[in-house]
Amino acid sequence: MLRSTRWQLRRPRALVPPQSLHALRRGYAAVAELSSFPKVGEQLHGFTLKRVKEVPELELTALHLQHEKTGADHLHLARDDSNNVFSIAFQTIPPDATGVPHILEHTTLCGSEKSFLQDAPRSLSNFMNAGTAFDHTAYPFATTNVQDFRNLMSVYLDATLHPLLKENDFSQEGWRIGPENPRSEDATPLVFKGVVYNEMKGMVSDGDYSFYIKWHEHFIPALNNSGGDPPKITDLTWEQLRKFHRDHYHPSNAKIFTYGNMPLAEHLKEIDGHLRGFGRINVDHPKTRPIQLDGPKSITVQGPLDTLLDPDRQYKTSVSWYMGEGADVVEQFALEILSDLLLNGYSAQLYGSLIASGLGTNWSSNAGYTKGKFTIGLIGVKREDVSNVKDAISKHLLEVRKNGFEQIKVDGILHRLEFSQKHKTANFGLNMMYDLQGGWFQGIDPIQKVGWEGILKAFQSRYAEGDYLEGLLEKYLLNDNTFTFTMEPSETYSQVLAGEESKRLAEKIQDVTKQFASEQEAQLYLEKREQELLEVQEKAQHEDLSCLPTLHVKDIPREKKPHPLRHTDMGDVKVQWREAPTNGITYFRAVHRLHDLPDELRQLIPLFAGIVKRLGTKNKTSEKLDELIKLKTGGIGFGYHNATSPLSTTSFEEGLSFEGVAFDRNVPDMYYLLRMLIMEADFDSPKAESSIREFLQSSVSGALNSIAENGQSFATTFAAAGLRPVARLNELTGGLTQIKFMARLASRYPSSGSLDDVIQKLKAIQAFVIGNSRNLRVAMTCGHESATPNQEALNRFLESLPRDVAVSTSPSSEATFPRNSKTFFSFPYQVYYAAQVMPTVPYIDPSSAPLEILAELLTHRYLHHEIREKGGAYGGGASVGKTDGVFSMASYRDPNPQNTMNIMGKAGQWARDRAWTPRDLEEAKLSVFKYYDAPYPVSMEGIPAFLSGITDDMMQTRRQRLLDVTAEQVQKVADEFLVKRAAENNVVVLGEMRDWVDTNNGWETRDMGMAKKEQTMEETTEETTEETTEEITEQSGLVARLWKKLSSSTASVSR
Repeated sequence: MLRSTRWQLRRPRALVPPQSLHALRRGYAAVAELSSFPKVGEQLHGFTLKRVKEVPELELTALHLQHEKTGADHLHLARDDSNNVFSIAFQTIPPDATGVPHILEHTTLCGSEKSFLQDAPRSLSNFMNAGTAFDHTAYPFATTNVQDFRNLMSVYLDATLHPLLKENDFSQEGWRIGPENPRSEDATPLVFKGVVYNEMKGMVSDGDYSFYIKWHEHFIPALNNSGGDPPKITDLTWEQLRKFHRDHYHPSNAKIFTYGNMPLAEHLKEIDGHLRGFGRINVDHPKTRPIQLDGPKSITVQGPLDTLLDPDRQYKTSVSWYMGEGADVVEQFALEILSDLLLNGYSAQLYGSLIASGLGTNWSSNAGYTKGKFTIGLIGVKREDVSNVKDAISKHLLEVRKNGFEQIKVDGILHRLEFSQKHKTANFGLNMMYDLQGGWFQGIDPIQKVGWEGILKAFQSRYAEGDYLEGLLEKYLLNDNTFTFTMEPSETYSQVLAGEESKRLAEKIQDVTKQFASEQEAQLYLEKREQELLEVQEKAQHEDLSCLPTLHVKDIPREKKPHPLRHTDMGDVKVQWREAPTNGITYFRAVHRLHDLPDELRQLIPLFAGIVKRLGTKNKTSEKLDELIKLKTGGIGFGYHNATSPLSTTSFEEGLSFEGVAFDRNVPDMYYLLRMLIMEADFDSPKAESSIREFLQSSVSGALNSIAENGQSFATTFAAAGLRPVARLNELTGGLTQIKFMARLASRYPSSGSLDDVIQKLKAIQAFVIGNSRNLRVAMTCGHESATPNQEALNRFLESLPRDVAVSTSPSSEATFPRNSKTFFSFPYQVYYAAQVMPTVPYIDPSSAPLEILAELLTHRYLHHEIREKGGAYGGGASVGKTDGVFSMASYRDPNPQNTMNIMGKAGQWARDRAWTPRDLEEAKLSVFKYYDAPYPVSMEGIPAFLSGITDDMMQTRRQRLLDVTAEQVQKVADEFLVKRAAENNVVVLGEMRDWVDTNNGWETRDMGMAKKEQTMEETTEETTEETTEEITEQSGLVARLWKKLSSSTASVSR
C-alpha cells in the first residue's frame, strides 16, 4: 500500500562491506544495445543524454540524462531484468529538528491533485515505500508488471510534485493535541498525538538509535535530525511544512532513477509530461561538514538504561575521524576495505583486542567508514574502562600499522567481491538504487561509482605497490584529530523524557487557552478539532478510488509454473536438487531433524548456532576459520529450524539447519569447513567459556533495542505460544522467553562460578546434531554442469558423518504458556506494542485462503484507519500464519493500546457485517499476490517446499482458492474464527506499566529484569519459562554416554 512508509535512518552500519559487496549482484545474459539509446548530446522527450557507460561485469548500461527545462537529473540502468525500479528523490536537508522532511514524506502520499492515494492497495508491486534519509527523501517502487509500472510512476510523480498537503493530513501524520480517547463517554486527558510523533517517541527508546543520533548531532551539528526530535516536532506548523515542499520538491532539486528492461523512451516521455510544467530554479544547499577537528574533542551525554544488559556494562563510547570530502572513489573503496579489515568478523584486526578482550561487548551503531567519516566504537563498556577505550584503539592501530595486513585477509575480501558479482538476487535494481542514491546527493558521481571493475583494477594497482592500506591507516587514523563521544546510562532517562513532555504539553495547551475566555473553552475547541478529524478520516474510508489507475485480478495468472526439482537418495539421506543457471555457484542447505528434544536443550540451540563458529577447533582458531570461510565460501550459517505440517497444526518437524554457499571450484572446501565446525567445535577449549560469555553479552546488548524495533512481532509470538505447538517452540527459541533466558545466562559472572553446566548442554546438542546422519535432509541448488561433481562431493561429505549412533534423552517437564489470557510485559518504552492472536486451521484447510484475504481486508479497510490514522500508532494490521494455524492482529509504536484492543475486539463483527464489494476483494487479492508472485532469487527456488513440506499441488490449490475467495467466505471465516471463538484468543501488550494493567482486569504481568548474579543453569531455565515448571533433569551423564559412543565414529572429509 502506498502508506506503508517508514522513516529510514541511513546510518553507517558497523560492518558494511565495500560498495560492490553492499548488495549481492544478479547477473543476466544480455545488456541493452547502445544503438537503442540516443547518442551523447542528443535529446529525447525533453532529456539530454550526458554520458553513457557500459558495465559488463554487472551486465548493464548506465545512462546519465538531464531534463533540459528543469535540470532534473536522471540515472537509468538498462539491464535485462523484468523487476523494474523507479525512484524520485529530493534533497531535503532539514532546517531544524522538527522532522519536517519526515512529516512531509508521510503527508505527501496522503493525496494529490489527480488522485487520492492514502491506503490504496491496487498494485502488484513487490516493493513500494518512501524513506527520509539525513539529507534526502526518496519514493521508490519495484514491479515486474509493465502496466503496473506505468500506473505507479504516474501516481508517484503526481503525488510528489502536486500533493494536497491538507491541514488534517498534517495533524494526523505530524502532530496535534487531542483527547486520548475521543470516543470515550468519560472525559479523557489531552495528549500529544500524531503518527510521526509517536514513531519518533518509539525511536528514542532504542539505545542504539539514541547513541547514533546524538553522536551525529554533536559531530555534524550542521545536519539536523531529519526524522524529528519529539520535543521539537511540536514546534512545526502546517505552513512551514507547505513552504518546505515548495522550496525542496521541485524538479530542479530532484534525482530520478529507473532500472530494468522497459524502454527508456517510455520512461522519459511520461516523466517529461510531469516536469514540463515547471521551470528551472537555482538550488543552493548549505554545507553539512562535521565539526572542525584540529585536536582531540570529547563529549558525554546521557541515554537510556538497558534493563536486559549487565548493569556494570551500560556505557557506549566511540572515536571518530573526519577525512574530508574527497572525490577519489578508489580511495573511498580502499577505506571501506580498511574498515572491513579492522572491524568485520572474528578475524578482524581490532576484534580480539577490543571485543574478545572484554573491553566492550560489540561495535557501536556508528562504527565503520561512510562518506569521509571513520568511527571505531564499542557498546557494553564498564564505567571504569571508558577512559581506556581510546587508548586501546590508538595502541592497536599502531600495532596494525607496524605489522600490516595479512594477504589472506585482503584476498578474502576480494573473493567476497567476486562472489557478490556472481550471486543472483531478486532485488538487484533496488540494491543499486540504495547503493548509489546517498552518494549521488553528496556529489559522488553515480556513473563513476556504478560498476566496480575499473575501481578494483585501480585499487589492485595501488595495493601492488605495497603499504597502501597501511598508508591510508596512518594518513587518516594515526592522529589525535578525533571526536570522542560517550553515552552514560541514566536510570531516570524515561522519566525525564516523560516529564519534559508533560511540561511541554501544558505550555502548548496554555498557548491555546490564551485564544479563549477560559481553559474549558480551549478544551472544548481541541476536542471539537479531534472530532472533526475523525469525521474526515471516516469519510476517507469511503472515498471513491476509481480515479486511481489499477490492475485487476484477471491480470494474475491462475497457474504458476513450478520450478523443476528432482529427488535422490544418498544412502539414508534424501536430497532435493534444483538445477538452474547459478553463475558457477553451489547452494547447500540441510536440516538435521531432532526428535524428542527437551526444552532445556532446545532453548540453547540459538546459543549453539551462534557460538559454533566462535570456538575454533583443536587445530584451528576461530580467527583462522573466519579467514577460511571468507576466502573459500560466500558464507556458512547455522540456525534453529521448525515447520508445522501443512496437513495439521499439531504435527511439526524441528531440527538444526545449516547451510553453505560457494563457487563450484570451492565446494569441497565448503564441506571441509562445515564438517569441521559441526564435528570439531571445541567446547573443551580453555577459551570456550570466555567465548560463550562474549557471545551472550554481545547478543543481549542489542536485545532491548531489537524489541523496541520489532515489538509487535515479539508480542505476537508470545501470544501464539499457548495456542499451537510450533508457536511454543518459536517463543522458546526466538521470543521474549529466549531473550530473558539469554539475559540471565549473560548475567552469570565468573565470580559466581563457571558455565560448565551450559557447556555440557551445548555438547549434548552437538551430540544430537552429529549423532546420526540418517536424520539429515539436504537441498542442493547448482548449475546443470556442476551437478555430477556436486553429487560426488556431497556423497563424500555425508559418508564422513557418523551413522547409527543412538541418542536418547532423560525425560523433562515442558514449559507451558497461557491460553485465553491477557499478558503485559513491562518495558521502558514511551509507546506500546499490542497483539491479539487466535487459533485457526492448517494450510490445506479450505478456510485458510479466505482467512488470508480477511487479514488483508482488515489491514487496509479497518485496522490501518482505526489504529494508525485515528489512533496515532505508527502501524497496525492483521496477518495469517499460513502454516502455523493462527490469525493475529497487532499494533506498532502505539500510544493507546487500550483503544487498540477495543478495535481488535470489534474486528470480527465489523468484517462479518460489512457488505464487501467486488472492488474490495479485488484489491485484497492484488495485495496478497504481490508477495506470492514477487521475484525469487535462484538460490531460493524450491526452498520453501524443502523447508515446509508444501508441495506444488498444495500451492496451486491455494492459489486458485485465493483467486476465487468470495465475500460470503470472508464473512463466514470472520464469524467463525474472530467472533464465535473470540474467547480463545490471547492478548499481549509490551510497554510502560500503567494503572489499567491490573489483575482485577484479568491481566498477568511479567518483566524482563536481570537475573541474580548467583544462578545455576536449572534456575535460569526455570525462571525463564513458567514459574510452575519443575526442576529440569541434569544431562551431564547423557553427554558422557554420547561422546563415548561418538569417539570412534568420526572420519575426515576428503578435500
